[in-house]
Amino acid sequence: MSDTKKKSMLVDFNLLATHKNFRTVFIARTISILGLGMLSVSIPVQVYALTSDSLQVGIVMALEGIGLFIGLLLGGVLADMYERKRIILFARSTCGLGFLAMAINAWLPDPSLWAIYLLSIWDGFFGALGITALMACMPFLVGRENLMQARAISMVSVRLATVISPAIGGIIIAASDVAWNYLIAAIGTGITLLALLSLPNMRPKEVKAHNPLSSLWDGFAYIFTNKILAGVVIMGTLVTLTTAIRVLFPALADTVYGGGAWVVGLMYSAVPLGATLGAIVSGWANHVEKPGLAMMLSSLAAFLCLMGIGSTTFFPITLILLVGFGYLVSIASLLQYSFVQGHTPDHYLGRINGIWTAQDASGDSLGTLSIGLLGKLLSSLASVFVFGAVAMSIGLTLLACLKTLRNSPLNNPNLTEKIK
Repeated sequence: MSDTKKKSMLVDFNLLATHKNFRTVFIARTISILGLGMLSVSIPVQVYALTSDSLQVGIVMALEGIGLFIGLLLGGVLADMYERKRIILFARSTCGLGFLAMAINAWLPDPSLWAIYLLSIWDGFFGALGITALMACMPFLVGRENLMQARAISMVSVRLATVISPAIGGIIIAASDVAWNYLIAAIGTGITLLALLSLPNMRPKEVKAHNPLSSLWDGFAYIFTNKILAGVVIMGTLVTLTTAIRVLFPALADTVYGGGAWVVGLMYSAVPLGATLGAIVSGWANHVEKPGLAMMLSSLAAFLCLMGIGSTTFFPITLILLVGFGYLVSIASLLQYSFVQGHTPDHYLGRINGIWTAQDASGDSLGTLSIGLLGKLLSSLASVFVFGAVAMSIGLTLLACLKTLRNSPLNNPNLTEKIK
């Protein structure tokens, strides 16, 4: 490989050609994300059509989130106790049955709202079991030295799929019926199962605890006795909290920019656009000498973007800053993931990945609540600036205190589990 290629700013997709098992996971996950994106439209549309109540839509989404959170934590424990390929296949199969049940319910003359509630929890929970097991498999599938590249490639497909699939789902609903979205998601899940059957067996190297609660607590204890992982989780939580500024987009559009729904739409699109660019233009992150320092500086730059947004009333500048915010958060998240995978022993990978992902989900919920309350006390513009300034203050403190993380490599040289 040439030096130019090694130092490319763009993500290197060569891993798809050289690692068959990763290519299989990539294809399966892309199909899965397309199906989930269609469901992200289907469930709210169906619930609102049945109830004409936005609160009911919020309840069903919250229930799915609860199932996701519990599934992430339990899934991490199970992935460190049992054969991971079996967990992935079981979780995907169970989700597929849930999608099929949703389709059948939607075709009933009188669809059950309670069935949608229960199936949303079902799919959130079992989907999370598969996510954590799959994340725990990645060091084995691609090698720890390729984890950032693999994550960046996956992020590109996920970002693009989440942009495309809701639009496809909306078109299908408008042209026919919401039930077809559920059925297509179920069929897509079946296709992913056929692909995933070719993966090798992946059992954790060590199993030290069989009590799930004890095993989960052991995972938390490992994080907070490891200075690098603890620093990554703390900084990651802070970054996740700041992504909640989207709660204020409607108020900003109304009170600051004087625009309607199209302004709100542009704001909501700007952050994912930046995140997509972050996935594509991330090759440089794999070659920085101090990735921990790069992760923290990317986070601080993201907080600075928020302060900039809270300081201007000129909408084009706001859009540019939102794209920059999305890019920087994406880079920080990519480096966080690489640290988590690169510094976690094989027999802890399930639990640590589950805890880290659950922290991400709960941090977003806490952030939306916090900035929502702040918006009650201050103007929407001032709330964004204060939120960014507080995050910057905490981030600078962490930058000063987390010396071990600042100087750490992405991978622990003592952890060498990888497929040859």
